[in-house]
Amino acid sequence: MPPWDAFTATEAEVRAMVADPRWQGLSLPDRAHVLAARILVTPDGDRWLFGAHARWHLYDPADGRWHLTPPPRGARARQVGHPAAVLPDAVVPSGPDFHAEPGSTQAFIGPDVSADLTEQVRVVVRAAGRKSELDYPLTAFDDIFASDVPGTVAAAWGTIMWCAYAPAFDGNERLITVFGEYLRRPLPGDEWVRWLAAPPLLDLVTLVTERARSGHSRAALRLAAVMADTAQILMSDARFRPRALALLTMVEPMLRRPGLDIGAASLGAESGSLRDQPSPRASATAGHALPDAEAVRRAWLGRCPARLGRTLLAETDPEAHFSHSVYDLAEALAFMPDPPRATAAFLADLSDSRGLLPARLDHRLRMAYEELERAGMTGTSAGETTAPDGFPVQGRAGAVSTVPAPVLEVAPPDRTSAAAVLGAAYATGLAWGRLTGAKVPERGLAGQSALVRRLIHERDDHH
Repeated sequence: MPPWDAFTATEAEVRAMVADPRWQGLSLPDRAHVLAARILVTPDGDRWLFGAHARWHLYDPADGRWHLTPPPRGARARQVGHPAAVLPDAVVPSGPDFHAEPGSTQAFIGPDVSADLTEQVRVVVRAAGRKSELDYPLTAFDDIFASDVPGTVAAAWGTIMWCAYAPAFDGNERLITVFGEYLRRPLPGDEWVRWLAAPPLLDLVTLVTERARSGHSRAALRLAAVMADTAQILMSDARFRPRALALLTMVEPMLRRPGLDIGAASLGAESGSLRDQPSPRASATAGHALPDAEAVRRAWLGRCPARLGRTLLAETDPEAHFSHSVYDLAEALAFMPDPPRATAAFLADLSDSRGLLPARLDHRLRMAYEELERAGMTGTSAGETTAPDGFPVQGRAGAVSTVPAPVLEVAPPDRTSAAAVLGAAYATGLAWGRLTGAKVPERGLAGQSALVRRLIHERDDHH
């Protein structure tokens, strides 16, 4: 029987309260009051609250903010009173946020996608590839696929990439090689890892809306059906499941009710809620997306239930998405003797020429990061132009490589843990890029590459 832990006990207590039907009837101040009575304080004076999104928040005495941060489980802690009035609304659970779809932070390096899932996707892609590019023009993902590839193939690819928690794939991953004959050029990365981009939802929407606006409503529905079919297949893998479920809730209604999004396309969606916010890339991709695509995107997001809200943060709130990604990374590094320092070591790989990162971190993580910053060990991956042994990087013009060695040696206890850290680290890099515009190097960041070297000898494939 595991020893009693204050954090685990408080978490169970809060979960029970939020699950109680009476929670929905409480006013926000009343909810804050019962939460404030269950704040924990550790011997170092840190105050911890289990709140919104069923995650822990750490109080920062420097600025009075509550930061998403995994707790030091096993540490001594006691309950103390805290003024409920100073708890921001954002940390108080709404109820549905405690019922998020469980997923996995693992990358697709080491543990392969199952053969059954891959074969089902292969069938979808084979059928998609038989369509005509004249009937299904490539209005998105044209940087990935050749010009004669139909948009149906792009719809399957985009669904996989959008649904993946962290689209870093084994170089021999069969799920990716299914698309080999359609690619415009080799994918970024090398024979060990393909560091792939996570597309915005707008790219998927654009494929559909272009056909609808051109008067080809059946083609638009076929593209949406490819997305739904692919997402349904992906549901069997926890690394895809939460976002695959979210995509299904967005796409399936238009398959049941053709023309559902016509109103959104002509009039635009209502604004005012978080999920109605414009895409972070909407202005940057205005020339790529049709005028109504952003309105349809908002309509799609509006169809998602509140419990799936966290899976959509990359679309609705990039800053919160980055904070949750850092939380995932810190949680994946819980096996380390000093998780905040290990997390800071991965964050040190991020490009931060404007000094935006420290203010987004809790005080423990910020202190660890600033220690590395004073030592000149932060933000170096984005500027590295030589290989570890000093030779110039070989690759496309402007390509970026990794730094010589990670700031801190991370030794996960097993392959599953290594894949989880790798996925969370890559997802954090992508989230930072979405928030700031910083680019992730084509061959990964230093800490990620070091983990890859640990995993390449434990891959599932033997080819």
